[in-house]
Parts: sequence; C-alpha cells; structure tokens
Amino acid sequence: MCGRMAITLPHDAMSQMFAAAPANDLPDVPNYNVCPTDQVASITSTDGARHYRPMRWGFIPHWYKKANGGPLLINARAETIAEKPAFKAACRTRRCIIPASGFYEWTRLDDGTKLPWYIQRSDTASIAFGAIWQDWTDDEGVVGATVAIVTTGANDAMGKIHHRIPVILESDDWALWLGEDGKGAATLMQATGEETLKFHRVDRMVNSNRASGPDLIDPLDV
Repeated sequence: MCGRMAITLPHDAMSQMFAAAPANDLPDVPNYNVCPTDQVASITSTDGARHYRPMRWGFIPHWYKKANGGPLLINARAETIAEKPAFKAACRTRRCIIPASGFYEWTRLDDGTKLPWYIQRSDTASIAFGAIWQDWTDDEGVVGATVAIVTTGANDAMGKIHHRIPVILESDDWALWLGEDGKGAATLMQATGEETLKFHRVDRMVNSNRASGPDLIDPLDV
C-alpha cells in the first residue's frame, strides 16, 4: 500500500513538467509528511487539456453521505479495481497522476515495532503515481475532488519491505494513463522495474502523522 508520502516539488516546476494548467488553490509545499485526507496536487486530462489541481487523498464513493461515511479509500488494488463498485467507473474514465518526491513504507518486527523506510526514485526524479479520482458532493452541496493511488504486487526489491507497491508511471506512459493515447492503461498497472527505486531507513518520528520537516527523510544510521 501507500499510506504516507513526501511532496517537496515546486508547483510551477510540476505544472511545466506535465504541461498542465495550474489551479490557484494548490496545497502548500514542501510537505514531508503527507497523510490521508490531506490535499495533494494531481494531473488530470480533459479533452486533451491537462490540469494541475488539488484533490483530497482519500477516494469518496458517490454513495457516501459524509466524507467519513465508510472506509477511508487511499489505495485501489490493481487486481480488483475494474470490478469494485467504488472504483470501476473511475478506472475507466477518471485516471490521474500524483507527483511526489517519495513515499514511506514500514516493516514490522515480531514484537510489533514499526520501522519506517523512505522510498524514492534511484535517479532522484519525481515519482508519478498512477491514481484514480472523482468529484464528490455532500448533503450540503460541497463538492471536492478525491483521489486514490493504485497499487499492485511488489517487485523483488520492494518486497523486502512490503508486499505492495504503488503503480509508478514513466514519462512515456503519462499520456496513456491519462486517456490521451486511447485504451490500454490496464497494462501499466504493474510493478516498476527492480532498479527504479532506492530506499533507506528513517527515524521513527515519522510514525506520527503530526511530525514534519526535512529531517523525516534523512537516512538513519543502522
């Protein structure tokens, strides 16, 4: 799964990289501890025009009456995404990309201790997570875009830490994922190459969703 991430990338650089028109209400960056229900910046494409816009991390199905009206859906499993009632329409017509600097994952010891790792691209480029989104309206008419990151079974490298991995898109795949190059995005819902990512242990202070600051991603001497 992917349950925490770091986003330190300037919005102007990301909007240029993805050739996407930026919204005016993007979340503050840098944020070294992005948590579920936080706002994240995402790239969508409509009629060939890309938009760089904020979304709530935590997909809300249309039948929820309140934002907390059911399980918090921060991830969508690639293996079942096309059949799940919450996700099946979005995976066909509402795919997006979440750019991030890196993400956190935890290994768990036999005594229950959680040891955090920071994972980033080996080439230090930004990560492009494959995601799905939809607008949601509550009983008071408040509308917001909500998003979930698509995950799949881990490759061997990531499997040393966790059995799941986010879908990570290469730049040549962005147009297909966003629906600009026709059908076939399902072929992208697989683990990235063994050499794509690198990872290092970080301090357990990131276990708290209230922790902040660049120290969270510093390598831990172990």
